[in-house]
Amino acid sequence: MSPEDRLVSLLSHWLARHVGNGELRAEIEAAGRDGLSREQSEAVDELVAELERAGPNGRGDLEMVVRETLEALALG
Repeated sequence: MSPEDRLVSLLSHWLARHVGNGELRAEIEAAGRDGLSREQSEAVDELVAELERAGPNGRGDLEMVVRETLEALALG
């Protein structure tokens, strides 16, 4: 599975509340950035920064950033 596909699946699982913040962050790092465009990588980096600010249980603004990251990944 490509990093892009892996990230889309992971973010979808997070939105459905099947994955917590800690697991999301760990899996994002494990997926890597190979094959992502500059814009996609920047969106993922922004999401990682938001995850650090939110802590293990925060969701608030994270949902918006996750959706924006999904959009960036989908549009390539």
